[in-house]
Amino acid sequence: MNAWMLKLLDMRLYKKVAVSDALVAVAVVAAAFIAARLVSAYMRRAFKDRLRKDNLEIAVKLINWIIMAVAVIYALGEIGFKFSGLMVAGGIAGVVIGFASQSIVGNLISGIFLMIERPIKIGDQVSINDFAGFVEDIRIISTTLRTFDGLFVRIPNEKVFTAPIVNYVNHVVRRIDYTVGIRYSDDADRAISVINRVIDDYPFALKYPEPVVFVETLGDNSVNIAVRIWAPVGEWYGAKKELLWRIKTELEHEGMEIPFPQQVVWFGNQLHTDPAAKV
Repeated sequence: MNAWMLKLLDMRLYKKVAVSDALVAVAVVAAAFIAARLVSAYMRRAFKDRLRKDNLEIAVKLINWIIMAVAVIYALGEIGFKFSGLMVAGGIAGVVIGFASQSIVGNLISGIFLMIERPIKIGDQVSINDFAGFVEDIRIISTTLRTFDGLFVRIPNEKVFTAPIVNYVNHVVRRIDYTVGIRYSDDADRAISVINRVIDDYPFALKYPEPVVFVETLGDNSVNIAVRIWAPVGEWYGAKKELLWRIKTELEHEGMEIPFPQQVVWFGNQLHTDPAAKV
């Protein structure tokens, strides 16, 4: 190595910290970043069939944080930082930052509790704060949703943790609710029998919990029949679309119609239509 390069490496940046020490610190952080990426890729490939996706992502993130934290601590030691003084300074800075960024700290703590409690998982269909869609990622500060119409929404974890969460897929079955109206002149018992036959013939309509079909209300224009059907959560959306159409077409095939809104007007006195009558 040339003498001038040795002299450059021995040059002091400040106090006892030489250029070589700074280069070592940078190299350690860079190597840790590359190592974290390689370890993440290996873990995703090696454990994709052994761990659930959400648990695997949490483990990958934890390993990344540990690798980078160790590298940064080592690099700081190489450039002369004394951790006794750093801890004091960090404590003071933590108090200042805590007051200045309470929402960030709240999001951080909420993110930890979300990972521990796990009310939602990556891939779940949920509704949070008037946003409904698929959980794309659960980060330490925020949670990302992909709405049903394809939009990405980032929600701070503090709001996720404190908001009511509707998880559409956390239970293995889900209920389908219909209200089917028939004319007052139609036979309600026969209509119920037809609907039950359609449900029995549909492969994804569960026998338990048992489906329920009954006259719920007598409306202004129709006799309203309530239909309650349970389906596997993975087949719920397709079953909801198909069953209603099958019920409609089968009722029409049996001569029963779904009435449209109408009004009958009664006059208290008979109208006089004699053209010779005086007005």
